[in-house]
This record gives sequence, C-alpha cells and structure tokens, in this order.
Amino acid sequence: MRIPISVLAGLVAAFISAAPALADDAAPQMPTRVRGVIDSFDGTNLAVTARDGSKLTVALAPGFGVGTVKKARLSDIKRGDFVGSAAMRGKDGKLHALEVHIFPEALRGTGEGQRPWDSGPNSSMTNATVGKVAAISGGGRKLALTYKGGKTVIEVSRKVPVVTLAPGDPSMLLPGRAVLLFATQKPDGTLSAARVTVESGGVKPPM
Repeated sequence: MRIPISVLAGLVAAFISAAPALADDAAPQMPTRVRGVIDSFDGTNLAVTARDGSKLTVALAPGFGVGTVKKARLSDIKRGDFVGSAAMRGKDGKLHALEVHIFPEALRGTGEGQRPWDSGPNSSMTNATVGKVAAISGGGRKLALTYKGGKTVIEVSRKVPVVTLAPGDPSMLLPGRAVLLFATQKPDGTLSAARVTVESGGVKPPM
C-alpha cells in the first residue's frame, strides 16, 4: 500500500523529533517522550496516564497527525532494509534489541545514527541500514547495521516486537489505548505535540 506523501512527512517529523533539536545560540533541547495509556481526548487535549503512573495532558497542535504500527515478523527483516531499534547493552557487552521498527522505503535515512535512549541504563536507539542477517540460538537474528559515521550489531530474540509504521486518524485516540508521542514543554510547563502514535488492533507502539 502506498502511503500518502503528507502522511510520510508526518512520520518523518515524528521520528526526527526523537533526536535533540540543536540551535546555534541555544543548548540542545530534548523532547519529552510520553508513553502511556489514553484517559480521554476532547479533540484538542489528550489526557494520558504515563508509564510511571503520572497524569499528563498534552495539547495537540491544529492539524496534528496520527500514526500507528502494524505487527511484522522477525523474518520480514532483510538485508538492505532501513530499520530503527531500541536496544540495551547486556552484561555480555552486546546490544540486545527491545524492539525493531521497519521503515517504509520512502522514510529511508530518517533520524539515521545511534543515540542514547530512555528505555533504561545503557539503552540506545539506532536507525540504520541492515547488512548481514544471521541466525542466533533460540530462533533470533543478529543484525549488522550501518549508519553514517558508524556501524553496530544488534541481537534480536524471537520474542522482541517487530512492527512497521502505518497511517492513523484521530478516531483512533480512544481511552485505554497505548500511545507514544514526543512533546515540547513550553515555558509555563504545559506540553504540546504535533503528532501521536497510537495502538491499533492490539499492537502497541513498542518504541
């Protein structure tokens, strides 16, 4: 299925916003990553119970975008794909995937690179191109990833969620559904966002 250019632009914005926004005359600004469950949505304000139990309200910008994810299989990942993976470095020194999302071809290069992530100590997010794919014990895969300025290897167990990105719409923002969004905190402490990724068909945003 071809994804409309306007939707692709929104997906690009959402994933690029996961990296620090740099300005020549200001310190790096990190977005607030909000992960949680929807309490309510009034068409503008999204009330969320965050993963840590805190209650947050995020004002969604006019014309905000909605995206979702669809379940994929580990075997869908192949050489040449552009993927993103949150991973944790284990005691064995290896990176172990927490999730993998397969980007549509039109989003190749989005947020390319490796950066710290907030899934726990020694966690990272890597957006890169898949090179060699090798089998590991337990039915998992070892992905050799390359990105501008570097390369890494991530091991993916067969139990790790693998998803692809898909367009959504505001009607999907229902109480009880899991969401992920990257919000900007204003000087008065309020949060705003231009895009939200929401659970669909029981598949939750794993990032």
